[in-house]
Amino acid sequence: MNIDLRHLRCFLTVAQEGGFTAAGRRLHLTQPTLTRNIRTLEQTLGVKLFERSTRRTELTEKGKALQEAVAPLLRQLDSALRDLQKGEKLRIGFSWGLPEGLSRLAARFSEETGVGVEFIRCDTPQAGLDTGEADLGLLRSASIPKGLRGVHLYEEDRIAAVPASWRLAERTELDWADLTEVPLIINTVSGTTFPDMWPAGRRPTVGAECRNFDEWLEQVAVGLGVGTAPVSAALRYTHPAVRLVPLTGAPTVPAYLAHPSHGAHPQAARFAHQVWQAAGELHP
Repeated sequence: MNIDLRHLRCFLTVAQEGGFTAAGRRLHLTQPTLTRNIRTLEQTLGVKLFERSTRRTELTEKGKALQEAVAPLLRQLDSALRDLQKGEKLRIGFSWGLPEGLSRLAARFSEETGVGVEFIRCDTPQAGLDTGEADLGLLRSASIPKGLRGVHLYEEDRIAAVPASWRLAERTELDWADLTEVPLIINTVSGTTFPDMWPAGRRPTVGAECRNFDEWLEQVAVGLGVGTAPVSAALRYTHPAVRLVPLTGAPTVPAYLAHPSHGAHPQAARFAHQVWQAAGELHP
C-alpha cells in the first residue's frame, strides 16, 4: 500500500487531539490539508477511520485498532531516528572572527535537531568548504563563489590596521583614498582587501603578502604596510604594535553562510536558513 508516514502522523494527531482543528494547529497544517491526508489514508486502506459530526470527531472501531497498532511503531521509529542522529556533527568553517551570537544559534539548533555544531578554523579561500574540512563556511567575499549556495547575513564596516610606529597611526581617522599612498598588506587566502578595489591608476602598492590573519597582523606590526579588515575581526585580534584607525569611504564587507550546491550535509541548508532567519541576533 502506498501510505506515507505523514498520513499516519496526521491520523494519530487527530486521534490524540480529538478533532481536526486542534490537530491542524499542532501540526501547523491547514484544516483542508489535514482532511486530504486523512481521506487519502482512508481511501488507501479502504476503511473509515473517523466518525465526524458538527460537534466532535471520534475513532471508529477500525480507527481504534489502527491507533493501537501504529502508535508504538511510530514511537519506536522516532526513537531509532533520534539514535541515528546522536554524535552527528555539523562543521562550520571560518578563517577568523565569528560573529557574536552564532554560537548561541548553534546551541539552539543542536537542541532542536540533536545534531552537534562545531566551529573549526580553516585558512582556505572558502573556509574549509574547498577542502572538505567544513560542511558550512562563514565567508567574507563580494559574492558567493560558484558551486556554493547560501544566505547573506549582514554587511560590516572596515577598519584600518596601521603600524603603531608610523605617523599615520596618530590620525583619528583615515579615508579609503588615503590608503593609495601607502603599501598594502594582502592576505591572499582569506583576506577581504585587494589593490583592484581602487580605481586603475590610483591603486596602492603591495607591501607584503600572507596566507592567514595572524601573519597579516604581524606584517602590519613590523611595518611592512597597512591593512584593512572588518571591524569585528580587527578589534578581536589586537596587537600592541598595531594601531586600529577608523576608516571612512570604504566598501563594506558582506558575510555569507554557504554550503556546497551539491552533496551538502543534509542539515546544512536547514542550519543556514535558521541562522538567516535570526540574523538580527548576530553582532559582527
